[in-house]
Amino acid sequence: MGQCGVISSKTVLVFLNLIFWAAAGILCYIGAYVFITYDDYDHFFEDIYTFIPAMVIIAVGTLLFVIGFIGCCATIRESRCGLVTFSAVLLLVFATEVVVVVLGYIYRAKVEAVVNHSIQKVYNEYKGTNTDAPSRAIDYVQRQLHCCGIHNYSDWMNTHWFIESKNNSVPVSCCKPTISNRTGTLMRPGDLYPEGCEVLVVKKLKDIMLYVILAALTFAAIQMLGLLCACVVLCRRGHDPAYELLVNTGVDA
Repeated sequence: MGQCGVISSKTVLVFLNLIFWAAAGILCYIGAYVFITYDDYDHFFEDIYTFIPAMVIIAVGTLLFVIGFIGCCATIRESRCGLVTFSAVLLLVFATEVVVVVLGYIYRAKVEAVVNHSIQKVYNEYKGTNTDAPSRAIDYVQRQLHCCGIHNYSDWMNTHWFIESKNNSVPVSCCKPTISNRTGTLMRPGDLYPEGCEVLVVKKLKDIMLYVILAALTFAAIQMLGLLCACVVLCRRGHDPAYELLVNTGVDA
């Protein structure tokens, strides 16, 4: 009965190590996705610490590759030292993912305040050229999120670009894609996106941070299961003489 319990725990542990390898790839992908997406919106927030959860996620994903290798080798070779090392590193990663969840909640709550603080400045820096980074960022956001202005298209009337251009129009990126003749003129407000960008940018960034939090929570739960199985194997190995004899006999053979 004891041997069956150990074999069952070992089987689950080996399976979990394979899941850790898959999880490592998924976590690295999520971290990279966050970096790439934030790069498109980085002009709308100035707090570089918002990147911390994504950086930690990538580090955890990389570490999970190592953990999976250690876990598989330790389980197959019946190495007590390897299983202890596996459990210790797994516990460390679990603690790290708890930190990611906490930081994710903290920065998710700060997103709205950060965007509110910087978005007006970005719109005032708009020059309408592809060589200008703030201009490219605004045009990209307005096209991707189907929005115009901060709260609505009328916000453009208070920008330096609108005042200097004197053509009574907003950027073409404000125009709906179904419009054939896109000029951005305020004479045809029906051609423009009615919703402002501030709310949508905040929602986008909060959604990204939520993905990070959910990913960290999911894989933290899987790691706890792996840690539990490793502890079961260690305890059975230390307290089941029949299993210890079976292992020693297998090694001697």
